[in-house]
Amino acid sequence: MEPILTGVAANLSSEARKSIFQEVKRHIRYVMIYKKNVDKFEEKLEMLIAKRTSVQQEVDAAKRNVQKIKADVEEWCNRVDGKIDEEKKKVKDLQDRAINKCFIGLCPSIKSRYQLSKRSEEGATTFQELITEGGQLTTPVGHWDVPQDIEDEPPKDFEAFESRQKVFNDTMEAVKDNTSISMIGVYGMGGVGKSTLLKEVVRQAKKAKLFDWVVLCVVNQTPDIREIQNQIADSLGLRFEEQSIPGRACRLRERFKEEKKFLLVLDDLWSKLDFTEVGIPSGDELKRCKILLASRSQNVLLQFDGMHARNTFPIGLLNHKESWDLFKKMAGEDIQISSSSELQIVGNEIAKRCGGLPIAISAIARTLRNKDPSAWRDASRQLLQRSSSRGLKEISPAVYSAIKLSYNHIDGEKLKQFFLFCNLLSHDTLIQDLLKYTIGLGLLPGGYTMEEARDTLLTWVSKLKASGLLLDSYNNERFDMHDIICNVALSIAYTKNSCVLTLKQEDVLKDWPTETMKQHSWINLRVDGNTVLPDQVECPQLTFLHISSEDCSTKVPPEFFKEMKRLKVLDLTDMDLSSFPSSIGLLSSLQTLCLDESNLGDITVVGELKALEVLSLWNTDIEKLSMEIAQLVKLRLLDLRGCTKLKDAKA
Repeated sequence: MEPILTGVAANLSSEARKSIFQEVKRHIRYVMIYKKNVDKFEEKLEMLIAKRTSVQQEVDAAKRNVQKIKADVEEWCNRVDGKIDEEKKKVKDLQDRAINKCFIGLCPSIKSRYQLSKRSEEGATTFQELITEGGQLTTPVGHWDVPQDIEDEPPKDFEAFESRQKVFNDTMEAVKDNTSISMIGVYGMGGVGKSTLLKEVVRQAKKAKLFDWVVLCVVNQTPDIREIQNQIADSLGLRFEEQSIPGRACRLRERFKEEKKFLLVLDDLWSKLDFTEVGIPSGDELKRCKILLASRSQNVLLQFDGMHARNTFPIGLLNHKESWDLFKKMAGEDIQISSSSELQIVGNEIAKRCGGLPIAISAIARTLRNKDPSAWRDASRQLLQRSSSRGLKEISPAVYSAIKLSYNHIDGEKLKQFFLFCNLLSHDTLIQDLLKYTIGLGLLPGGYTMEEARDTLLTWVSKLKASGLLLDSYNNERFDMHDIICNVALSIAYTKNSCVLTLKQEDVLKDWPTETMKQHSWINLRVDGNTVLPDQVECPQLTFLHISSEDCSTKVPPEFFKEMKRLKVLDLTDMDLSSFPSSIGLLSSLQTLCLDESNLGDITVVGELKALEVLSLWNTDIEKLSMEIAQLVKLRLLDLRGCTKLKDAKA
């Protein structure tokens, strides 16, 4: 038995010696290769910093596009930043200690080199793990999120007037009702304050968290289904992959099905809107949502299935006291703190002559803000003259006079012309499009850079908004205008020099107003797929032409532009230009050409437009740019955003 125990003890002793030897060897190895480990640490550190910089570049690009950074990317970046600082500090401290010598500087510090080597190896391993994780991060690093509401205050024009409070309370009660009410409506004449009331309902509903989603969309007199879908999608944080209207409608319906409870608000309805075409829930699907509609006519509201008269609420005109209170608020401190009894009397008279319509009261009060008393007296006299409303329906002479007075007080002829031009365009126009047009028409002062031109444009838009003549849109990239102000502005432009003509599908479906078109310099025409453009239209005075279709099916005849020699701005949106009209090459004065969202063929002829300064091919299917376009030496802006098929950009 004793020999056996002795043998076991000997084996254990041998294993222990081997283990101790291996451990000693490992520790000695750290000392021997300490410099190699430090070099490897620095190499992995550089690699990690490079990866971290690369990810940060993607993060910065996503943030510039107002995207939200994904959680795993943010967590990795924070962890990397912390580890880099932590490991660098530890290694730096050990390096400083390893430099010191022992035995009066005659030999290195073995212990410090050992610690430095071991720490460097561990740090290099940690860095490599982080590098590997960085390569596995989800891409792209950002994602689109629903825009956050920034308005905590009521709309600036909202006032809890007695005549409005009951309508507002009734509407909110219907919105809150959890029983059978799914369709709610408000109605009243244009400019009476329907939109302002709806915005306050939306604000209150969001603040009280009554719904999972609250969506506000403006429809307008001529509904653009694609634009309505875009507004709803923006509010829901939805990105369309589909290009067709039916495809987008299916996507919207699927999204609405995912939501438990939502409020959809549709403003400025002029006729019944086809919910199915847009992708809005209807029938039994309405049990999960509420839809709030606004129109000038109760009859329009009652055309919608599920709408009952008891759930529609009228908004009337302001009484005199309410008109005066609103005028004082919009005019600002001038009248609030003025001790001049004359200013109070004149202002009160002006408010009375605005006919109780908030849009007119706001416009003229803002116009007179900071003006001398003489300007107030002059305004009162002009309103007393009661200019004719030029046959405009639903606009009284008093309202017409009030808005025209605001126009007369616009500073400078350039800004006045700019205002009139803005009202020729569609609702919710992109400011970038407005910039392209104004450059082509020469409305901006000369000798400017593109940045200076945009700054001037934004200043003008801000001035007109401050005067109540333009409105904010559903995002900061667009602007809007009220229908009444728009109609008055177009009337002014027409009576001034007969320069403006707006045409709709019904205006040209049977017969083109060719004689009328000869007299005008600005024409805005919207058509659908059934429209057939004439072979040629004689428009010798025309400088601006905008034709937009709905489904890229409207073609343009080859000689259509032959008699438009003075044309400076041409915008063909959503058109079928696969057979590109050759007569465009004859437009020697053309300075802006926009072919956005159109089907394009060979556009080589564009190279003949030597005066061209702006060429916009946004969201087209163009695959390459010809060398001829490179010869457009005056070109200042080439918009290729959304041209996903563009591969060969020789120009």
